[in-house]
Amino acid sequence: MGEPKSPISQDHQTTATATTSSSSTVPPPPPLPRQQSSLLEPSYKKKSRTKVFRVFGSVFRSFPIITHACKMPSLPMGRLDSSRAISSGNRVSGTLFGYRKGRVSLSVQETPKCLPSLVVELAMQTNVLQKEMGTGMVRIALECEKRADKDKTRLIDEPGWTMYCNGKKTGYGMKREATEEDLNVMELLKAVTMGAGVLPGKFEVEGPDGEMAYMRALFERTVGSKDSETLYMLSPEGNNGPELSIFFVRI
Repeated sequence: MGEPKSPISQDHQTTATATTSSSSTVPPPPPLPRQQSSLLEPSYKKKSRTKVFRVFGSVFRSFPIITHACKMPSLPMGRLDSSRAISSGNRVSGTLFGYRKGRVSLSVQETPKCLPSLVVELAMQTNVLQKEMGTGMVRIALECEKRADKDKTRLIDEPGWTMYCNGKKTGYGMKREATEEDLNVMELLKAVTMGAGVLPGKFEVEGPDGEMAYMRALFERTVGSKDSETLYMLSPEGNNGPELSIFFVRI
């Protein structure tokens, strides 16, 4: 016959079993709440105003670089009613941003505190656009084909354009909904009216190429017809630097 088991050994086994069972049923901690976006819906009720087009200052050199020590906060996806449009003939906020070796995007807002009214991914890398800005004049043309007469699609609602920069075809740009990353950038730049610099991005993985470069300015939006709109970049008083114009054309 085998030796009887020790009561201490039995108690130890019972305790271990209870501990294992208890640890396996402990629920995981609840996820941290996501930060809510403070960007506002655009009003689209401002009166039309006519402003004189002026050239922008030395965009990537004269403005102070704004570098945030913290990483971009997580924001919920934002959407705007596609039936709305940015107002005609008024001043809007425009932001060109992107990773240095990634495609640059254009975000148009009624004010820096509003959700984007239009986001277009351009057919050009960010570092290439920076070089073009250094030449003193940049003309970006976004062209699409005319639709049937009965089609009421507005120009800024077109899904895609052929893009030209200073007369050279660069590829195809496309309109897209504002992503979570787009909203992160707009949230961080909410207090910036004009400026250029870098924001933290994927620096730990990709080094300097993982930084998010941006340029923000005021633009005068002019509507020529239902098939043509233009964004003219405005400059601070006294600056005499690069000019930037963005043309939306349906031909």
